Amino acid sequence: MSQTSTAGPTHRLVPSPAGRVHLVEQGEGPLVLLLHGFPESWYAWRHQLPVLAAAGYRAVAVDVRGYGRSSRPAAVADYRMLALVEDGVAVVEALGEESAVVVGHDWGASIAAVSALVRPDVFRAVGLLSVPYTPPGGPRPTDVFAAMGGDEEFYVSYFQEPGRAEAEIEPDVRGWLAGFYAALSAGGRADSSFVARGGSMRDRFPVGRLPQWLSEADLDVLAGEFERTGMTGALNRYRAMDRDWADLADFAGAALTQPSLFLAGGLDASLTWLADAVEAFPVTLPGLTSHHILEECGHFVQQERPAETGRLLIEWLAGLPAWAFASRRER
Repeated sequence: MSQTSTAGPTHRLVPSPAGRVHLVEQGEGPLVLLLHGFPESWYAWRHQLPVLAAAGYRAVAVDVRGYGRSSRPAAVADYRMLALVEDGVAVVEALGEESAVVVGHDWGASIAAVSALVRPDVFRAVGLLSVPYTPPGGPRPTDVFAAMGGDEEFYVSYFQEPGRAEAEIEPDVRGWLAGFYAALSAGGRADSSFVARGGSMRDRFPVGRLPQWLSEADLDVLAGEFERTGMTGALNRYRAMDRDWADLADFAGAALTQPSLFLAGGLDASLTWLADAVEAFPVTLPGLTSHHILEECGHFVQQERPAETGRLLIEWLAGLPAWAFASRRER
């Protein structure tokens, strides 16, 4: 893909099954759809948008359902994976395209993986950042996470009860986010994903410092959206996990066969409790063509190491077969 000059990012609202998706796009060329994780927004991809655009791609970062200016339906069931896949398909269609490469971080990686699994006709290559692919199936997710805490409570279980995490976060969104980002970044606390019985998550967050990758201005942007919307839309993704388990039963054990990328930070705790998933990649990700672990990097890989992430994405994209980028306009 040749280098090209591009204008700045453009904000748009496009229709979706839930009402609307807010997206930010930059560049022209093959479509690369970027999906963020918790607790972020399209802004998590602010460094990669211009880099991908300059390399000749149409980079599009969305606010996932429940976040930012995208729709925030009330029912937990509206945050199931299949609904989020439909949002992604709606974005591709609204942009006049037939297919896209989908890249996700954290929950966005899981959404990207399921999108590629159930709609391979639309999502022809998939990039996963920080969270490895785990095929559907196995025990019920809430049972798995409930067993992980031992004498404490794993954060996913802590998020299950509606209103509980909101009561901790929403009185001080900015302070909570600062602590959460610091805890999961390089130099954070390994035990921050577990909650003492009767305690709160922020009890173990670093106090009084931001991670190196996050400026006060960046935090203003990220916190400002959640202060406006509240946290329930974002947290409902966790509360829909057992619905996903039922919805995707027919895909139990299924491999992702599209060309794929996995990129994570070497200090990311996700690589500890999901180590078996990474080891299974030869079976579960037979199309894996790019696999990188960045040393001294935590969970927020595309923000902690933006230059390396951009370079590795472009190298991977450049090596994809032409059919991965087929679009309506080219046919």
